[in-house]
Order: sequence, then C-alpha cells, then structure tokens
Amino acid sequence: MSKRFFLRIQHATVLVVFSAAAFLLWLFGTCSLAGEFRVATFVADVTPPPNGHPLIWLIPVKEVETPLLAKGIVLDDGSCRYVLCAVDWCGLANGSHELFVEKIARAAQTKPEYVAVHCVHQHTAPYTDGDAQRILSEIGFEPLYVDHKFMEEVTDRLAQAVREALGKLQPVNQVGFAAVKVEEVASNRRVKTPEGKILVRYSSCKDPVLRAMPEGLIDPYLRTVSFAHDGKPLVRLHYYTTHPQSFYGDPRASYDVPGFARERLEKEEGVCQIYFTGCAGNITMGKYNDGSREARDQLTQRLFRAMEEATRSTRWEPLRQITWKVAEAFLPVRSDPGYTAEELEARVNNPNVDPVQRVRAACRLACYRRADRPFLLQALFLNDAVIVHLPGETFVEYQLFAQSLRPEKFVAVAAYGDLAPGYICTEVAYSEGGYEPTASALAPHAEKIFKQAIQRLLEP
Repeated sequence: MSKRFFLRIQHATVLVVFSAAAFLLWLFGTCSLAGEFRVATFVADVTPPPNGHPLIWLIPVKEVETPLLAKGIVLDDGSCRYVLCAVDWCGLANGSHELFVEKIARAAQTKPEYVAVHCVHQHTAPYTDGDAQRILSEIGFEPLYVDHKFMEEVTDRLAQAVREALGKLQPVNQVGFAAVKVEEVASNRRVKTPEGKILVRYSSCKDPVLRAMPEGLIDPYLRTVSFAHDGKPLVRLHYYTTHPQSFYGDPRASYDVPGFARERLEKEEGVCQIYFTGCAGNITMGKYNDGSREARDQLTQRLFRAMEEATRSTRWEPLRQITWKVAEAFLPVRSDPGYTAEELEARVNNPNVDPVQRVRAACRLACYRRADRPFLLQALFLNDAVIVHLPGETFVEYQLFAQSLRPEKFVAVAAYGDLAPGYICTEVAYSEGGYEPTASALAPHAEKIFKQAIQRLLEP
C-alpha cells in the first residue's frame, strides 16, 4: 500500500453504522467499538545532570530544583495505538523531535504519525535541535549545544517507560471534558499602544505601565480531558495557553508553574496528571508576574485551583469512538534581509558573533535545510471532542481559529510540537513589529498555508 493511499485512509471520515461498524473499524484502523479501549500512563525522568546537557541557549545546569519529566499516555483502540507525550523541556526541533517520536513509536509498537510529542516550554529546561548541532559540529563550534549521547540515553529511558506501560494497559469506557476559566494568569505579550506601536510584555515584567495595560487577546480556559473506567478516573490531560515560565535565565532545572500545579494535583487526587501548553507564542504571564518567588507561588495556586475545579466539573460520557487524523504542511521559510540562508551561514561561521546568536542562526538554518520534510499536524477525536496537536511556537490566533471551526464542540489544543520553525506568527505581526517575528524562520504568508492545514485536519 502506498504512503499516499495510506494517508488518505487516515484522513477519511469513518462512518459507524450498526452491524457494519465492526467491518469498517477493522478496515480503517481509526476507531473501535466501546469496550475495546485501553489506556496506560508512563513517566520518565528527562533531567540533564549538573554540568551535562545545557538548558536553553547554552546555560549550564548547576542546580536541579525539580526533576524534569516526560509524561504521557498510550491509548489502544484494539487495532491501533496512539501516544500523547508532554515533556518538561523548552523545545524539541528537527532531529531531536524526530528522535523522541521514533523511539516512542517503536516502544509502543505503532507508527510515528500516531505519536504526538510536545514540550511544555519551561525556560529552565533544554531546548534542542539535533540538525542545528550537526551544522555546528561541522565547524567545531563549542560549547556543545546538543549532547547526542545524553539524547540517546534519555530517549532510551523514555522508550523503556513506554514499553513498561504496555504491560499496564487497562480498560477505559468513559471520557470526560471540562473547561474552567483561569483568573489572572495569562496575558498577551504584544501590547498595542493607541498609536499602534507594539510593546513587549515578557513573561517576567516589572514595568508598572505594561502590567497595568489590558490582558489582550487570550484563551482564558483550561481544558481538561479525563479517561475513566466505570466511574474511576485513570488519567487527566490538561491544556492551558501561556508561556509557563515565572523566573528564568539562571542555571536551574525546574518544571516551574505548570509542573508545581500538576504534581500537587496528582498527589492530592491520586490520579496521573499531564499538562500540555497550547498556542502560547504570543501569550505570557507578564501582566501578573514580576519574576519573584511570591509571584510564582500565586500563579501556581491560580492554575492549580482551575485544574482542581476541572476534576469536580468533568462531564462524563461513554467513550464510543476514537479517530486519529493527520495533515501535512510545507511552511515557507523567510528570505528577507537578515534571514537569508547566506546570512545565517555567515553568522554561524563567524567566531566573533555571540555564541548564543550563532546557535540561533544554526537553528534557523536547519529549518531552511528541511524544505523536503513537511510539518505534521495531528488530531485525536474522542466522540465529538477533539485534541489538536500543532508544531511550532504558535500564536493564540491559530488556537482560536481551530476552535471556530467546531464552535459547538470541545476543542483542546497542544502546540510546541516540532519547534523547527520557531514562532508561527500571524501575517500581520510582521508588519506590526514586536519580538516574535524576529524569532521566526517562516515567511509571513505561512499563515494561509498553516490555516489550510488546520482546516483539512478538522473538516468532517
């Protein structure tokens, strides 16, 4: 069977009708009858050791405040297995993301396109691009940006956790949904003045003027998907949209606000809790965060309260159908002054350029060189609800767009899959200015192509 025909089958809508259902489910391998579903959870420690693999942008690890965890589920529908995994890292791009996906897929005995790996995007954690490291290795760049030996070790550890989960698959016959408004956590990073100028409200903001300005466009809701068997919750998946970091830039590994809230709830409820970050490319906690430990505690408590309320307000229903869909997107890279391949190569090769800027240039250059590899968008349909899985550091507008395509349905979104493109901005953001467009490898017209892929993913 050709790959193209196989993908057509995966994209097809599966119609389940009375006695014909079993045949269709067997044929398409995307849905199963109620009673056949099983789920298992897994967790692996992915913390780099002190003085080992660096944190984001070459920061060495000197202190481990909390372990960094990779947490996920294996969902078995009787014919296929699907894996959702959230990693307490800042980013996985290109070969690094592929390494995680491929090892998980082999361990789960499934196909790579059935595996969704996302980073929570804490800035007290590694940000790795294996393709960028290969570019840097060709010129003998030091210090090491990506330690491939550590990457192999940590993914082996994660794969082993997935393999062990297969022996713990248990029946699941209920799925639950909740949407809870989170108060005073998220705010838009792009603050527009009356004159139309874009001001930047970073994750940690001490400027009283910026903090006093409105929240701006956000998605204020925490969305939670829960699986249960005969009324007993087995695992909860939480989706919320903001940059997760409180204070950062120091040599400290930490799972930060989402991790503190997640692990506290897991301890109190006794149910595995997994957290995914939504389309938070232009969303931070800056309006409510001055970078102090006190602010971190307050933000953690607000997020925890919403997660706790989600456990109480979950609306349960029988799990009747599972469908997995994929869509591909070839996103165009930019070629404006300062971002051409030639300029990036010159920056990478210039020993007088700041090392962090050379690494960033290598990351963008790696995105140029993957033109023949599309980005994968994935969707897990659970009855009439859907979880959307997107690449990149994606603007919240794309999350709201996805939700607008299914206005009466439950739509949760996880971004920060393959981070090769950096920011996936809106087209207008490039003319408006601000920080995010300067950190994107994509051309402005990528918006149209990306939205078309989201439409293909969610269309009936």
